[in-house]
Amino acid sequence: LAIEKDLFLVADEVYREYIYGEALHTSVMSIDKIKDRAIMIDSMSKRFSMCGVRVGAVVSRNHEFLQEFLKLAQVRLSPPSLGQYVSEAALNQVSGKDLEDMRLIYQERRDYLYNALKSIPEIKTVNPSGAFYCMVELPVDDADRFASWLLTDFSLNNRTVMIAPASGFYVDKSLGKQQIRIAYVLEIEKLEYAVEIIKQGLKQYPGRF
Repeated sequence: LAIEKDLFLVADEVYREYIYGEALHTSVMSIDKIKDRAIMIDSMSKRFSMCGVRVGAVVSRNHEFLQEFLKLAQVRLSPPSLGQYVSEAALNQVSGKDLEDMRLIYQERRDYLYNALKSIPEIKTVNPSGAFYCMVELPVDDADRFASWLLTDFSLNNRTVMIAPASGFYVDKSLGKQQIRIAYVLEIEKLEYAVEIIKQGLKQYPGRF
């Protein structure tokens, strides 16, 4: 299809180590039929849990594309020196076993979060097959308002939780209005408390269905 329609296939493969269950990762770079039209995006920040380190790579076998992209990179992109040093250290010191250990930790957190959310009445969610985010549909009028209300008007034992409204992850802003995205990057004990805050908050939120 890419060749027939004169298209490029751009694939973000930053979460390729974080796949759960029986699924296996297949890189766009391994598809020989479109080798001149495949572009892979990669990043250090997710793989090595280095939030905020904006260092990554654009990979392609299309030399004409790479020449043009290099011009853009030289004009617009400037990764910070500290981020480059940290990324180099991670590439040299983090092993495949380290990444597998981290994947198992994320899988355990995912399983806990999914089961905990499913125990809350009227919440809808799915068990993610990869990455470290969970999309959740809530029985609320507007997830943006609910997220704001949690921060400004609700607390459980003087604690609350910050959640990400999901509408910003859709091109069509009418979608995701009742959805949030939860990252399971914290320890299970903290996820447990966060879920309890959401559960109790839903009971008191004035805009609940």
